[in-house]
Amino acid sequence: MPADLAVIGLGPYGLPLAQAAVAAGIPTIGYRTGPEAGSLSAAEQRRMLAQGFRTTANAAELGRVRTAVICAPTPRGADGGLDLSQLETAARTLAARLRPHTTVILESPVPPGTTEGPLLRLLESGSGLRAGRDFHLAHSPSRVDPGNRDFSPANTPKVIGGLTPTCTESAAAFYGRITDKVVRARGLREAETVQLLETNFRHVNIALVNEMAALCHDLGIDLWDVLRCAETKPFGFQAFRPGPGVGGHTVPQDLTAHAGRTLRMAELAQEVNSRMPRYVVQRAAALLNEHGKSARGARVLLLGVTYKPDLADQQGAPAQEIAVRLMELGASVSYHDPHVPSWNVLDRPVPRADSLYEAAAEADLTVLLQQHRTYDLQGLSVKAQLLLDTRGATPTGAAHRL
Repeated sequence: MPADLAVIGLGPYGLPLAQAAVAAGIPTIGYRTGPEAGSLSAAEQRRMLAQGFRTTANAAELGRVRTAVICAPTPRGADGGLDLSQLETAARTLAARLRPHTTVILESPVPPGTTEGPLLRLLESGSGLRAGRDFHLAHSPSRVDPGNRDFSPANTPKVIGGLTPTCTESAAAFYGRITDKVVRARGLREAETVQLLETNFRHVNIALVNEMAALCHDLGIDLWDVLRCAETKPFGFQAFRPGPGVGGHTVPQDLTAHAGRTLRMAELAQEVNSRMPRYVVQRAAALLNEHGKSARGARVLLLGVTYKPDLADQQGAPAQEIAVRLMELGASVSYHDPHVPSWNVLDRPVPRADSLYEAAAEADLTVLLQQHRTYDLQGLSVKAQLLLDTRGATPTGAAHRL
């Protein structure tokens, strides 16, 4: 059967979209833009293949679909801004095969103005077609939350903004086949800025609670009890939890390169959150010292080295920096993670613990970085000599909490 949809980019944004499309009965092909790491399990990907999904390396097939969605990764570059190189490559590849009446949608996180700027120019110059006249162009910010069992593309409202009202309606018609609710933005820039706001909202609030964690520790206050009480307020408050750092694929952004200004709150949030791995190591060294041990030569076990629980994805996970800093202090670091069979730090393999309880009993300090569902935290708190819980997941009084 000819494909109706091409998903260009099969990483953290593209694979979930393709999964939702095939589940809705839309014939879908996937085209890779690079060595992308998705968040779907092997079983989920096998199920997609059984439903008719297929990947292709033949770019000519991109010209045979009614809808093409670009989901190329846009990671943080060396200058701190978003690296759009994979997006630009994807656009050039699609443009050379683009046919009239195709609906092209961008889901990759981008600075406002990217869709009607660089993307539009690449598509028009490579195809000879005019956006808004010969083909439809729209932006829809990705709202993927890997591992979330409550919200999927089907029940998560989809924001859409088009170059023209007709472009918006064409994209809305496509997403209406996948999701229960479509939300129309005024235009392309408004749709792009939705993700800017949503991403920075998360980072700013995580930064606030991370600073509260350090403050409460210094004052001898139980932050986790404060959070438990505060989240009972039925208005004006949303609970966020502190942690060892912020990972994931969607990085906080600002408008520096595009509007000549910065989002100061986003900058401050990034500063605070980027300090958390160092703070965790400081707390670990202090705990060891309080128990008559030095970080140098200490056996430290890290539990959970992924950026989200119950996933294998390590993108941006703070575990890397924490391990490096512990090694710099002279600690002997090992790890346990049921989703990560091998782990390298500084281009060297880190010893993996086979038995969680035995490793925790032998380690001078165990640091919980990610609370995977398989971890029995009550049993772990009994077995571990010394336990630092950076997620507030252990029973009250069972461990030292961040």
